[in-house]
Amino acid sequence: MKTNRRQFLRAAGVSLALPWLESSGRAETPPPKRAVFICTALGLHPPSLWPNKAGADYGSTEYLDLLKEHRSDYTLFSGLSHPDQGGEHETERTFLSAARNPQQDGFRNSISVDQFAAGKLGYVTRFPSVILSSNGSSSQSFTGGGVMVPAEHSPSRMFARMFLKGSPEEIARQKQKLADGRSVLDELMNQSKALRGNSTAADQAKLDEYFESVRRTERDLREQRAWMDRPKPSVEVEQPRDIYDKSDMIGRIRLLMNLVPLIVQTDSSRVISVVIQDHLTIPQVAGVESEHHNLSHHGKEPGKIEQLKKIEIAILKQFESLLSQLKEKCEAGGSLLDNTMTLFGSNLGNANAHDPRNLPIFLAGGGFKHGRHVSHDSRNNTPLCNLYVRMLQEMNIEIDSFATSSGVLSW
Repeated sequence: MKTNRRQFLRAAGVSLALPWLESSGRAETPPPKRAVFICTALGLHPPSLWPNKAGADYGSTEYLDLLKEHRSDYTLFSGLSHPDQGGEHETERTFLSAARNPQQDGFRNSISVDQFAAGKLGYVTRFPSVILSSNGSSSQSFTGGGVMVPAEHSPSRMFARMFLKGSPEEIARQKQKLADGRSVLDELMNQSKALRGNSTAADQAKLDEYFESVRRTERDLREQRAWMDRPKPSVEVEQPRDIYDKSDMIGRIRLLMNLVPLIVQTDSSRVISVVIQDHLTIPQVAGVESEHHNLSHHGKEPGKIEQLKKIEIAILKQFESLLSQLKEKCEAGGSLLDNTMTLFGSNLGNANAHDPRNLPIFLAGGGFKHGRHVSHDSRNNTPLCNLYVRMLQEMNIEIDSFATSSGVLSW
């Protein structure tokens, strides 16, 4: 006998986002595939990361030892990168987009893989994408027009938007804001149409692009309005308290990582990006006496390398915690991790030399066969976008290429 999900909730006297239940009659529909992209922008110390051989029997390393409980849940890729990168830390902007030559004057970014996926999926969830940052609103997410999408750096605020119901007055004000936005767009469209008669061919192309952007914004406003009339999921977790001290970098990262399983389990979004940035301060990590950025440019000084490794070990432990949380939550006879492709990596292969080649890339979960170190040519790297294409295809997005891809990655 199939159990009605809503009746179960009423009988239990709770309003809790339940995992995927086979008895609810949804077993015929598999859980959706999600994608999580995590970038630690100052890289990982290569000698502490890379094993000495490829395949399933690769030897462990200092950093890989931290993930030993999940060895069968992830694949480590070497020899992947974006072509035509450079400009010291400018590659932080292109980790998800692969736009070429970010260091050149007049550079214009292209759409990032998370925003591409969100645009294809649309408002199947309350949030087409969630963009998080450990430090400020700067993100790695860009629209098709090359405009950065601001990140949320307050876990408390993100939690409230997802799970806390506002007062009737607050909801009414938000609906009015959405209505005002529609009114402004209507007026802009009316004024812009009057320009068509005397515009050149080049101007016509710009206007067409503008109209398409307005139509997309109108659709977003309409979808946001519809979601406001639907109840938010409830979770048995207290709202996190933001950490304002930037030196507590690891604490801030931990709050973000703890949000991801809640977002996934409640199906609040299927596309999540997290960027771990330089906090411009000495992090609260035992034995560390200098800023993260300075230590990443260690000049091969042993003392600086030891401090850098302490920071990177603390970051990797937060990644390990995320994998554990995703594995602990059950879904459709498996775990959340089974249906959540979780990519962890960096835009720099060697931060000490600002080298954007041979990027450290982990891919966990998502139903793939894992447990291997997959090594590509360390000199003639394979485009990282080949992996992005594979991830997009796993989300049932019909696509053969993305940005600088040369094919589809398989292993």
